[in-house]
Amino acid sequence: MKGFSVRRSPPDIPKFIFLGAPHTSNWDFIYFAGAVRDMGVKPSFLGKHTLFKWPMTRFMKDMGGTPVDRSRKGGYVQAVADAFAQADELALVIAPEGSRESDGRWRSGFYHMAMAAQVPIVPVSFDIETGVGVVGDPVMPTGDFHADLEEIAAFYKTQMPHCPRFDTLAAQARGELDSPGRQRESVE
Repeated sequence: MKGFSVRRSPPDIPKFIFLGAPHTSNWDFIYFAGAVRDMGVKPSFLGKHTLFKWPMTRFMKDMGGTPVDRSRKGGYVQAVADAFAQADELALVIAPEGSRESDGRWRSGFYHMAMAAQVPIVPVSFDIETGVGVVGDPVMPTGDFHADLEEIAAFYKTQMPHCPRFDTLAAQARGELDSPGRQRESVE
């Protein structure tokens, strides 16, 4: 994408989940999708179903999007695992913060999807201010969410040390904070 550069190429593997962070603007999608395409990867993504309404329906689907109604609980993890099983190549792009208004904690859906599909997670930091993106090493989920998240958080903290969201992510990885939407059980 013009004016932007990406350090390191994506991994030479056919199936993986790309994590794009931080998610701070509606423009993140445009920049990230453009950068990923410039790397030679055709991205797929899940998006809030309201983004797929007319006049954006065709554009969003042509960009690789699949609408998701986040208010409905259901078999999204299995649906994603099935999509990976049926595809020869699939690079699913996810913004793990879930929204631009995130406090830095990540939702865990990306992790459950990677576990179910048995595919690696590839972290990508993208700094809109500098126009530089960095592709991290693939992380194969082990089933230990906090340990794997700690490895991913370390990548982001190294790339953007002054971003407070990644301090919060590191605390979540250490088990000091729950994922959004979860309540800590009280110990009596």
